[in-house]
Order: sequence, then C-alpha cells, then structure tokens
Amino acid sequence: MSTTTKPTEAGTAFLTTPVSESADKIFTLEQRDEEQRWIEESSATFVEREVLPKVEAIDHQEPGVMPALLKQAGEQGLLSVDVPEQYGGAELGLLTSALVASAQREASFSVAFGAHTTIGTLPIVYYGTEEQKQRYLPKLASGEWISAYALTEPGVGSDAMNLSTRAELSEDGKYYILNGTKQWISNAGFADVMVAFARIGNERPSAFIVETSWPGISTGTEERKMGIKGSSTRQVYFENARVPVENVLGELHKGYKIAFNILNIGRLKLGAGTVGGARNALKLAATYTTERKAFGKFLHEFGMIDKKLARMAAETYAAESEVFRTAANMAQAQLSAGNNAEQVFKGLEEYAIEASIAKVHGSEILAYVVDEGVQIFGGYGFMQEYPIEKAYRDARIQRIFEGTNEINRLVAAGTLFRRVLGGKINLMTLYPDIEARVRSGQSENRAGENVPTELQAPVNVLERAKDATIYAAMKVAMKYMQGLEQEQEFIDYLANLLIDLYTIDSTLARAIQSVRRSDENSNVHVQLAQLASWLAFSRMRTNLDQMIMTYIEADRVQKELARVRSYVGDYALNGVAVQRALAALVVEKQGYPL
Repeated sequence: MSTTTKPTEAGTAFLTTPVSESADKIFTLEQRDEEQRWIEESSATFVEREVLPKVEAIDHQEPGVMPALLKQAGEQGLLSVDVPEQYGGAELGLLTSALVASAQREASFSVAFGAHTTIGTLPIVYYGTEEQKQRYLPKLASGEWISAYALTEPGVGSDAMNLSTRAELSEDGKYYILNGTKQWISNAGFADVMVAFARIGNERPSAFIVETSWPGISTGTEERKMGIKGSSTRQVYFENARVPVENVLGELHKGYKIAFNILNIGRLKLGAGTVGGARNALKLAATYTTERKAFGKFLHEFGMIDKKLARMAAETYAAESEVFRTAANMAQAQLSAGNNAEQVFKGLEEYAIEASIAKVHGSEILAYVVDEGVQIFGGYGFMQEYPIEKAYRDARIQRIFEGTNEINRLVAAGTLFRRVLGGKINLMTLYPDIEARVRSGQSENRAGENVPTELQAPVNVLERAKDATIYAAMKVAMKYMQGLEQEQEFIDYLANLLIDLYTIDSTLARAIQSVRRSDENSNVHVQLAQLASWLAFSRMRTNLDQMIMTYIEADRVQKELARVRSYVGDYALNGVAVQRALAALVVEKQGYPL
C-alpha cells in the first residue's frame, strides 16, 4: 500500500488551527508520489481510450457495453485499488482510490465504476468473513463479477434505515428468505452480486451478500433519467429469495453500521469525482472560447467570459484542495488502523464533517462550473451534439447521491455540536478568549510573518471568520440547547460557514505551501487562492449576518452585527486584474491551469 501521506490532522482541526500552521501538515496534490501519479494517469488513459469513444453506445445503454468496460477496467487493475492483496487486490489505499475516482471523465461510467468499487465492494472488504472475502473479492477485483448496493426503497428517500424489505429465517435454519423492493439501484441491470439490506422482525436492518442468479431475485426496467443515462438504474425485487445464512454480512441487526460507515468513503470519492468533472467542463469551455467568434473577436477576448473562466478555475482549485486534504487524512487513518474494521471506521469517522463537506462542496462547484460552461457555449450549449449539454445533465444527480446535500449539511453541523458536547473539540475551553477578541471589535493581525505577503490579507480574514463563526454559533447553541436540531435554518447557515471555512483554509494552506516550496507555478496557486477566498468571503458574511439576525434577540442584533463585521473586516482584491490573469492562463492551457 502506498503510504505517501502527511501526518494525520485531527478531525475538524481546521476550525481552531491557524492556516499558517496547517500549511506545513496538509497533503496537497503536488505531493503525490510516482506510483499515485502513474495510477491516476492510467485511469485517465483508460477513460480516454476505452470509454469516451463509446459514449453514444453507453448513453443508449447498448447491451453489454458497460459491463464489458468494467471488466476491461478490472483487467487494467483499476477495480482492485481498495481490495487487500491476499484477495487479488492492489491495496493501494483511499488516497489513491480517490485519485482514480477523479480521473473518471464520463459520468455514467463513473457511476457504474463507483457503485462497484465503493459501495458494492468495500462492505465485503471490511465486514466480510474470511470465507466471504475469499469467495467474492477476487472476482470483484478482477471484474469477473460486477457488484451493486441495494439499500434505497420506494417511499423511503433519505430515511435510509426505515426499510420495509423483510428477511425471515427458514424452518431448517439454513436460509434467510427475503421479500421486498429496492429502488434506484445502480448496476442492477448487470450485477452478479449485491449487498442488500433487510429487516429481521422489528429489529434494525441487517446486511446480506446476494447473488443475483439465485431464484426469487429479479429487476424492473431501466429508469428513464435526466442524466447519467448510460448507467443501469433499476428496481430490484426479492420474492422469497433464499439467502444462505453464511451470507449474512457483519452482525445481525447492525447493517446500519455498514451503511453509514461506507457512506463516509462514498462521500469522499464522490467529491473527488466531481473535481474531475469540473476540470473536464472547464476544459470544454476554455477550448470553445478559442474556436468561437462573436462580433469579430474570439470569446476569450471578452471580459465577461474571462470572469467566468477564472472563477470556474478558482472554485475548482478550492474544491480540489479540500477534497484531497481530506482523502489523505482518511487514508492515513485507514492505514493506521491496520486490518481491524472497527478501528478503520472509528478513524474514518473522525473526518465525517470533512467527508460531508467534500461531497456537498464538490457537487455544488461542479454544478456551478457546468452551468457556466453551458452559458459560454450559448445556444450550442443547449444542443445534445455538444458535450457540455450532457455534462450539465449528468452533474445534477451529484447533489442527491450519497445523501442529499441537505442531509449532509445536517450531518456536518450536527456532528460538530455532538463533538463539542462530548469534549472532542475544545470550543468550550477556547470560547472565552474568542469572545474577548470578537467583543473587542478590532481586526487584529492573525496571519503571522511566515505567511507570504500576497496571502496575508485573506489569511487574516479567514482566521477572524473562524472566530466569528464560533462566537455566533455558540451563542445560538447556548440559547436553544436541546432544541437546536429543530432550527434547520441555523444549521444551514452554520454548515455553509463550515464548508467555506474548511475549503478556504485548505486553499490558502495549499498556496502557502507552494510558495514555501518555491514551486515554479506558485504565482498561479496564489492567484487561484486569492480569487477563491475573495468569492467565499462574501458568502461567509451573508451566512454570519443571517445567523445573527435570525437567532440573536432583536434588541441586540444591530450591536452584534456591527461587532462581528468590525472584527472580521474585509478582503479587498482587484478581482478584475486577477480574473484576467487567470483567464489568460486557462485559455493558454485550454483548461485547468495546473
């Protein structure tokens, strides 16, 4: 297993650790080792040579095309990254797996690939018995068998554990008999094996490894979807399906542990995939601006187009920075736990907030980038013969997959408060000093001399914004106490702040690190970080304002607003100059500037 990762940070460390300090700790893409770069490149090459030429066939779900591509990916070793070596895998770790996910440029294939390698395989890797691992993992790693994950049911939606599928033990005690319907199951049309969830009596759901060739298992017709049309999405029916008792996965009645633990990995990988999708959409848009003319000029010669290209690049850089920082931390936690599944997931749970942020932020940045891409293409962007139209449709599902973005916002904010109350995050201890700084109303210098001059202003505002977020959030929390979870608008504002704080902390840390290393393109990192920070700070101000205006007593609102605004200060940036410089580079490279 590749072990090129930085020392693990504690979960949510970004909230209380100065970015000038974390810049020396975090992993950035520039630190990939040769093995990781080679595997990422191999994944990209496979998609370029094997997948993209078959886009039409994939989109029309021509029989056999997708499973054949997955089997080819298995032959190339791309399905084995997360599987232990003793079961035919490469065991390269979560960071490498996230890099592979980011290289998937065709959305339907990416969905099929992810359903197989993550939610379809990892439950067996971590919770399977020795016999189950020996039986299934070599076939899954090679692509001989394709897997799926049967959890969601009609009418259940985000309440994933409220299942109606039932499992009853047969009279002879040799089988569990499954009855029920699953909905929106990726890979269902050609999967050989599924991880399925069902209730035994009124207990919590249990997990089962189900081979689709067994009697009593069937699927519905393919769903007609807005996007990812080439991925197989069907209902799955269990009608007295007999599952051997030795195919129970993990402990009885504890399928929720499998579902929720695997979700953290799925959210991280989804975030990585959205970064790859954003880079690809930017490439499409940038190339088009060098080909299309209007009023006698190429599109990239117009300032409004430059603004779009630069912001697309900066927002992608920000998402990329936080996703792979998270991936490295989770990979190190995974590695440190060894072969103990409970310890692995205890370590990964440390980064549940960051994993949810990777999913939410990545999917929303992808949505922004493909939307701007369509706008740059103009009327042609609305036509199916142009790939940006497909990218736009395909991107929409990412805000729903792996828990909707609303659910993930609840997870991020709720997890923060549970950790504060449990003493895992020392905000109670830090709060008096933070309150004193904010109440002073003065914008003190928080950057430090070891921060590059051109990044000191955004670093200062970031550190003060962290203080202001803790200050406002703790005041509201102390007011509502146990009723806080019912105040979903507050949770939304707080989650939005956590997303921007973590993202910009990661972005600035990456740029600082680049300058400290004297990278040849450190000036590009700096400009991307400056622009991403500038855009984020306006969102932070809005969320802080709304949190205070909605939840602080009316007679104190104006005083608190003035106090927080004065303390946080502002980040003045000549946005036009930075956008023009970045856009020129995006056009020159015809895509992402790094």
